[in-house]
Amino acid sequence: MKKNLKTPTNIVGKRRHGFRNRMQSRCGKAILARRRKKGRKRISR
Repeated sequence: MKKNLKTPTNIVGKRRHGFRNRMQSRCGKAILARRRKKGRKRISR
């Protein structure tokens, strides 16, 4: 049986929204800075 395409996986989530991925781009760093400023407990996945 085929896997459900909408089921999220940890590997894909980490690759797309993970900390290291965010740190690679200028915009990603801005996202992290905004979330830090807001006081989020979790900055990224």
